Amino acid sequence: MNITSHTVEKLEDPFGLLSGDRYEFFLQLEIDEDDELFSEKGIGLKVIFVMDENGERITNYYFFERGTEKVLDFALEDDEEKLVISYCKENISEINNKQG
Repeated sequence: MNITSHTVEKLEDPFGLLSGDRYEFFLQLEIDEDDELFSEKGIGLKVIFVMDENGERITNYYFFERGTEKVLDFALEDDEEKLVISYCKENISEINNKQG
């Protein structure tokens, strides 16, 4: 699995109930043809990424088929989760720079 591109948006907490910052990432993935997750239409991954006093982590995610937006019932493997967390951390500055 390779992440080829993304969009990111900072999620607002209008009531101030949640600690830290939350971001919604839509990742475009490149999947090997022999992987059971592969689709001719392409695969995306929606991730809710949190940065707070407890560190950085994924709180929610799902794979989807691009074009149909059909949710796919797959889980991230440990190494894939580490890759996604690292990718999100590296790309948070993009949205913070737009707001700054």
